Amino acid sequence: MTRLADIFPNASHVQFHNLAEKTDTDIWEFANSNNFCIVTQDADFAELYGSPPKVVWLRCGNALTYQVEALIRAGQYAIQELLEQPDFHCLELH
Repeated sequence: MTRLADIFPNASHVQFHNLAEKTDTDIWEFANSNNFCIVTQDADFAELYGSPPKVVWLRCGNALTYQVEALIRAGQYAIQELLEQPDFHCLELH
């Protein structure tokens, strides 16, 4: 995730952890065990699995990579607040 390294230097991607072909449950368990926040366009993480881990739900439909990056950059401070506040569990970015 070098595109976001300037604002989220510890960001990673499922591909870097051999999770690209794994189930949502596997990804959720990995994120929970490794203190990751899940960033997804999949409603299942926010609605079915609960927190922790925290979830950033991108509500942008099928978007190009640069559009997803722009959405995350625009939500940078809200994401940081999500990560810092123990009572916050899910953030929807539109």
